[in-house]
Amino acid sequence: MFCALLLLAIVARADGPNAPPLTPPPQGLRVFHLGHSLVGRDMPAMVEQLARAAGFSDHHHESQLGWGTSLRAHWYPEVEIAGYEQENDHPRFRPAHEAIASGDYDAIVMTEMVELRDAIRWHDSPRYLARWVEAARAARPDVRIYLYQSWHDLRHPEGWLPRLERDPAMLWEGAVLAPVWADEALGPVHVVPVASVLAALTRAMADGQGAEGLRAPEDLFREAGDGTLDTIHFNGQGEYLVALVHVATLYHRPVEGLPHRLLRADGTPAEAPSEEAARLMQRIVWDVVRRTPHTGIPQEPPA
Repeated sequence: MFCALLLLAIVARADGPNAPPLTPPPQGLRVFHLGHSLVGRDMPAMVEQLARAAGFSDHHHESQLGWGTSLRAHWYPEVEIAGYEQENDHPRFRPAHEAIASGDYDAIVMTEMVELRDAIRWHDSPRYLARWVEAARAARPDVRIYLYQSWHDLRHPEGWLPRLERDPAMLWEGAVLAPVWADEALGPVHVVPVASVLAALTRAMADGQGAEGLRAPEDLFREAGDGTLDTIHFNGQGEYLVALVHVATLYHRPVEGLPHRLLRADGTPAEAPSEEAARLMQRIVWDVVRRTPHTGIPQEPPA
């Protein structure tokens, strides 16, 4: 099964609608985020602040979230979603089917649950991604659709960096996106390459190119309630990095010079990176995004 999906990915890369270049947005986007705690409330709020700081003053967002929620679970309104009431108790919540059927959004950013392998095996990720894409295209044929490629547990036995380097092509694209790319009726779906940015940042830190407050991957993760490291959820610094990747991808622009002191969704100050760490993240984000296939940005050759 996996080999067949990987073959589909290779064919899609060569011949299919895949993810061709997009024109840069001339104005702010209205974006709908569909996902779970690796989206959260704060990261989309940071995207909105950064987009507005970049001159896109009409950027706006809504979302539907859960805890560890798959695209399949989101699809069925009757399925109980863990954390649904808690995560969607805010002014930017909108039920996903209502939001997507409205045609109100310029861009829809979806992600799949992690562990991604489990999502593929037990939750039929390609099928439900295709269903959401089909619904979005029916409501608005020109909508920009993105799959946000997230990360795995920091302590995964196969290693943090090896999986960040392998999973985008093998799992996110080779297994989840390949069948969608192979169906011309679904149109293009692009990627938000967070995993690839994390890989580049991890390599830079390992080479001694870290910054104040950002020397190792652990510096991106929050502290759990018992004082130990939460090895899946990011702190404010990590969320800032993810928000930068979204802004660079959605708006086709460098993110260097954007502010690094932002607010959470509830209006309180987010944990900010140091100025040095923010500059490092901003530089790596744009360097990776502009050279990563399938983002919608015309790909630049390696330096």
